[in-house]
Amino acid sequence: MLGLDDLMHESDLRGLSPIKARARVAREVALATAAPPPGVSVTDHRFISEGHELGARLYVPERLETPSPALVYIHGGGWVTGDLDTHDALCQRLAAVGRVRVVSLEYRLAPEHPFPAAVLDAHAGFRWVASVADELGIDRRRIAIGGDSAGGNLSAVVSLRSRSDPVRPALQVPLYAAFDASCSMPSHALMGDRWFLTSPMVAWYYGHYLGEDAALRKHPDVSPLAAADVSGTPAALIYIAHFDTLRDEALAYAERLRAASVPVRVRVYGSLIHGFLLMTELSGAASEATDEIAREIGDTLRGTLSGFP
Repeated sequence: MLGLDDLMHESDLRGLSPIKARARVAREVALATAAPPPGVSVTDHRFISEGHELGARLYVPERLETPSPALVYIHGGGWVTGDLDTHDALCQRLAAVGRVRVVSLEYRLAPEHPFPAAVLDAHAGFRWVASVADELGIDRRRIAIGGDSAGGNLSAVVSLRSRSDPVRPALQVPLYAAFDASCSMPSHALMGDRWFLTSPMVAWYYGHYLGEDAALRKHPDVSPLAAADVSGTPAALIYIAHFDTLRDEALAYAERLRAASVPVRVRVYGSLIHGFLLMTELSGAASEATDEIAREIGDTLRGTLSGFP
């Protein structure tokens, strides 16, 4: 896949407008992601954030108990690309294999809606799920929040912001997520060229999301690793691709959580690259990892995963 990308340069969006970049990402994800498993019902809902009506999509596998554990899912795409549709097949798979309800959230994208719009929408979306948990068949005591890449960043940020909320996440699941907008960790130098998520693309995403305000990169709602205190956040399942520009900042955040006595389980996939959850049609290893992640989320929320939290 990396060799093909070297020839085609499809992962390099820098010459495209955000609208054209979104269309390219949607096309590439549709080709690279395996078809969803059967037996998952899908219904669309709406919630309000800062006066904006946004979409939410509920996935319920057949013969699932009510109420059930749930995963609130926030899609990736560098805060610029991605939507409910790009992650639809993945969310169906997480629901079916994990045996949980999944609620996928829409949020406003940059640069039309720069920081903090995505943060406010993700937090509002989680609060909405908690408020209608009974209606959705969800056990509000067993709601995880997770997401991939930028969505993983937002899941960690909501986990920090919601510590005083009446209903808080029971589990956070950042998947090859961004935790440090300074981009100073060694993996940025080691994997910043040709490993799919390149350093120029990281800069392109942050540029659209944050603009020219360098001080925002140290804001804890942008860089959870910069938070003064991470104690009291939910137990964490942190998933990392070894060949990923963001690898070391995820490892550093896991250590921050451990130092604050937050239960953490880290899994590093030694052969995989950033974005593997959306590459299940092309990679057997990505497909196996995705199913493993789904099962671990479900088992953890049901309290059946040995030794965690």
